[in-house]
Amino acid sequence: MPVIRSSEAVTHEIHGARFVSYATPLTGSRELCAWRGEIPAGTKAPAHTVNREEIFHLLSGELLITLDDRTHRVIAGDTVIVNPGATLAVENPTAEVALSWVTTSIGLEAELADGTRITPPWAN
Repeated sequence: MPVIRSSEAVTHEIHGARFVSYATPLTGSRELCAWRGEIPAGTKAPAHTVNREEIFHLLSGELLITLDDRTHRVIAGDTVIVNPGATLAVENPTAEVALSWVTTSIGLEAELADGTRITPPWAN
């Protein structure tokens, strides 16, 4: 069983947020990916539609999460299940960084409203 040390995690940045990747095929995972998300104060990520289920658990802070045009206030300890085909937007309207833990299956892709497709390296 591989152990991924925090010093070995790979950090990616996009749309103002940081994704600290721990479990991917590159680190030995065969089915799942997992990362810590760091969403700075004032960040508003663009809406995107995902092709895989994501489990999004908020470790600290507070976020506004919009799923298919319905906005939810999410606080530390809450978990959001994002089903395949759902459109997701994440906003941090607070003055504090929000930290999350996210898992999904390998092969996650996201499509932005303009049709741009993203294959995040922290989920593949």
